[in-house]
Amino acid sequence: MHNFTPLSALAGGGLLGLASALMLVGTGRLAGISGILDGALSAGRGAWRWAFLVGLIAGGLAIAQVAPALVPTVQGSPVRLAVAGLLVGLGARVSGGCTSGHGICGVSRWSTRSIIATAVFMAAGFVTVALVGALGAS
Repeated sequence: MHNFTPLSALAGGGLLGLASALMLVGTGRLAGISGILDGALSAGRGAWRWAFLVGLIAGGLAIAQVAPALVPTVQGSPVRLAVAGLLVGLGARVSGGCTSGHGICGVSRWSTRSIIATAVFMAAGFVTVALVGALGAS
């Protein structure tokens, strides 16, 4: 784990938790990205969803301009990345929410469904890392 940065990970996790809590307290809504995206694509579901999504993209672009060293590089063909994104979206739809919705918002509310979904996400990640490591792929 040569890229492990505990302080930035702690800061990022704290900011995610704070933002999720502020959204729940301020709006009564969960900060699950797949639900926000689904609502934005549905007619008449609120401009705040589009503002949230635009803010996510704008925040990433702003950090890339201010501190480009903090932005990870993504390797892979555009087709492979698009297929991966579609599979993640399909998984979010099948599981009734995305990792942010279940892992951050659901687990903090002691949602049984979210705790089980997060355990499955984590287990799948562990198995994938073990398989990729055993096969020598990187």
